[in-house]
Amino acid sequence: MNPNIRIITQRSHTKASERYADVLFAYPDSPDIPIWEGSIPIEYRHAGLDLRSPAEIENYLDTVYELCHPQHWAKWRDDQRDFWGGLQNRETRQLFDVLSETFIWTCRNCRIRNVNVAARVKKIKELGYTLSTRQRVTEPCPDCGATNVTLHLMVPLPRRTLGGVGYQEWTPRLREKIIRVLDSYDAFEGRQRLHLLPDHKFPEIRWEATKPELLRDLTEDEIRMDYQLIDNQRNQQKRECCRLCKQTGMRPYPYGIKYYYLGAEQWPDGVPAQGHAAEAGCVGCGWYDLEQWRQSLTKTLSTSDADSRRRAQSQLKKG
Repeated sequence: MNPNIRIITQRSHTKASERYADVLFAYPDSPDIPIWEGSIPIEYRHAGLDLRSPAEIENYLDTVYELCHPQHWAKWRDDQRDFWGGLQNRETRQLFDVLSETFIWTCRNCRIRNVNVAARVKKIKELGYTLSTRQRVTEPCPDCGATNVTLHLMVPLPRRTLGGVGYQEWTPRLREKIIRVLDSYDAFEGRQRLHLLPDHKFPEIRWEATKPELLRDLTEDEIRMDYQLIDNQRNQQKRECCRLCKQTGMRPYPYGIKYYYLGAEQWPDGVPAQGHAAEAGCVGCGWYDLEQWRQSLTKTLSTSDADSRRRAQSQLKKG
């Protein structure tokens, strides 16, 4: 590995399913910034990264070392100004400008004035940028003195124009169509309701690196096969359950009822953790298809109840 690269530690950001190599990059030919303290993602689903072996990590750091050289920073910023010129997203742009001002750790408590930082951070990642995060930092912020804060770091790597996993977004017309086709039926509560969101049954965290897409049209059959409706609270709950499932290999279950209409609690052997084929491992989990799970559970309970009645009647006849 390049002798100008020093790996300080490796750490995880479990909520985002990301891992980082905290590094010191020495640039002897850069008098203004001879050392850059950075954090390079080595597991980053937005870029399709999941580096595990020391050799893979070292080879990747060798590559990004030159890309992060301070001599490229001015052109990097110029290129991004051209890109952002065509976007209408003021709040996300404000956060981006703060993070890309210096490429140093930025305190969420004092320097990031945004009421919905998490959503803005997610959007910046989906646009192809590389961000690292440190949570619950105990050292006082040099600007505001706060502790136990979250810091974000913009990594000056080229913006990905292809690849990167983004959450699907719908045109307003398609969103209305999905809700109409699914009859405003809340799959979690089992009844018609207002203010529901289209939910892709196959969770995004298990998708392979694909270009973020704005969906414009789906057939009614595609909608019924791949989507369900839930409210925002359940959407967030499902996202957290699926994240833990990917990390632990233990499939979750809604309502605290450990029932699967196919398979068991353990992620099935032979099914990959990510990619198109991973969807087979989700089938049978209640969060994957809430309505099918409910119908299967109801049928199982009805069959069990009928069997119990038959056994009781048989015992009475014998008595």
